Amino acid sequence: MKLAFLFLILISSCAHPYKDKTIIAHRGASGYLPEHTLEAAALAHGFNPDFIEPDIVITKDNRAIILHDIHLEGNTDVEKKYPRKKRADGRWYPIDFTLKQIKTLNVHERAKGDQPVFSGRFPYGRSRFKVPTLEEYIELIQGLNHSRQKNIGIYPEIKAPSFHKKHGKDALGIVMKILTDYGYNRPGAPIYLQCFDPDLLIEFRKRFPTSPIKLVQLIADDSWGESKHSYSAMMSEEGMKNISTYADGIGPWTPFILKPSLNKKSYSETNLIRLAHKYNLVVHPYTLRDDSLPSYAKDSKSFLTKLFKAGADGIFTDFPETTVKHLRD
Repeated sequence: MKLAFLFLILISSCAHPYKDKTIIAHRGASGYLPEHTLEAAALAHGFNPDFIEPDIVITKDNRAIILHDIHLEGNTDVEKKYPRKKRADGRWYPIDFTLKQIKTLNVHERAKGDQPVFSGRFPYGRSRFKVPTLEEYIELIQGLNHSRQKNIGIYPEIKAPSFHKKHGKDALGIVMKILTDYGYNRPGAPIYLQCFDPDLLIEFRKRFPTSPIKLVQLIADDSWGESKHSYSAMMSEEGMKNISTYADGIGPWTPFILKPSLNKKSYSETNLIRLAHKYNLVVHPYTLRDDSLPSYAKDSKSFLTKLFKAGADGIFTDFPETTVKHLRD
């Protein structure tokens, strides 16, 4: 009996210290397949993360589609299919397309012009993937949960709500109807809803005061122009206190937690996580990319160790396969 007890203690002590950290498949398994496609979501599901992230934008006919940008040219062949629908700024916007038109497009690996952003990922220009609707995305994940006996959640982000509102689109209302129809607007449902714009999250609390859906305030660099708000101010103690009045967590860029030195060969820990935890906010930073690690990390496992040692509660990852192996195996 004593030997068995000692054996259990030994096994427990050998368990991974970060096994309880939340793993979010960033845009699906985007390190292996074009982001936000159903194929990328299915592959991500097979790696058993805790959540899969779909970004959401709205079409001309008020359909919620899964796409990272309010532009189409970054990862579809829209330039070839609809050259005349280009706006004066030289860009193509989903909000100018019906769902039927969106479905004629082919999705490819993210690129700038004809150069893939990550050259080692899925071959650029050799794919016939499609842009899914939010309903299709949810049905795939829920179907796989049923057939694989899992409870993998979704972690949707509503993109550019002020842009949509300017064009007469109620992105929050459209998304919430779908989430409610599919059972996510209930206690215990595996979901976080995230946004860079605090105005949308505050509006959520006012419009859906009894909703149990957990909200996450994403935090960007001010230079990115994600909203009219100051993210630098958000990262102060007063900012964290304010966020805690409407959100359950924050999603900061990893350099806001592990600040690189000038030569980028080392880093220092900031106090952001300490402040967030002081106000009971979970911290899910973005993004771990095995093929684009900071200079101070020799590999993805060492990067995760540094991040979790600093107190992070989870991670968005383009490579859920290796992240799950590092944390769960």
